[in-house]
Amino acid sequence: MVDAFLEAGARVHVADLPGHGDDLPDGVGFTGGDVSRPTDVDRLFDDASASLGSVDVLCNNVGIAGPTGPIEEVDVDSWDETMAVNVRSMFLCCRRVVPLMREAGGGVILNTSSTAGVVGFPLRSPYAASKWAVVGLGATLAMELGEFGIRTNTLCPGSVGGARMDRVIAAESEVTGVGSGEVRGRYEDQVSMRTFVEGRDIAAMAVFLASPAARYVNGQVIAVDGGLESLRTTFRT
Repeated sequence: MVDAFLEAGARVHVADLPGHGDDLPDGVGFTGGDVSRPTDVDRLFDDASASLGSVDVLCNNVGIAGPTGPIEEVDVDSWDETMAVNVRSMFLCCRRVVPLMREAGGGVILNTSSTAGVVGFPLRSPYAASKWAVVGLGATLAMELGEFGIRTNTLCPGSVGGARMDRVIAAESEVTGVGSGEVRGRYEDQVSMRTFVEGRDIAAMAVFLASPAARYVNGQVIAVDGGLESLRTTFRT
């Protein structure tokens, strides 16, 4: 997303955990912190306002996979952590950016959910529940803020190839006893195009939704997933 918005001519400020900003392109602002904490979010928006002057687009793109396993084996702390990172962070960032956008006369909020936010996801109940919550938050903000020229849409990536999905597959393989190659193949078989998407595909949609070309796109849940037909983990054998 950083690269795509830079290519589109935007100025960008990024929040991530401390130490994760070392490989950002020159000229990109960075605030290290945990965006599930109100004090860190306050510092982020102080930094972003200082470096950018205004915040026209907010991409709420933070998230963790959470634990893998049947619900009776999910511990409360893991559930709470998943909800804090995947949902509370978005609430806190939206809460801070809305006054800035209202004062500026408009803006764009993009919340990243998942295809797990529109279908069930066995063995991944904390993740699925958090992503459904993101969809509900986006729909509500679109209704609440549209009259102020603030558009809110929800991005739903499918299985995105890369290190994060590799970790998800490895965790599921460990829980189910099914080989990681077979787990990956079963995920691909649930997609009409029989493939994972790439991060750049999600970023391209984010840039479009933030652009004037999407000026009347509001309150939408938009999947970039190659045509997901179902989302089912590999059950224990």
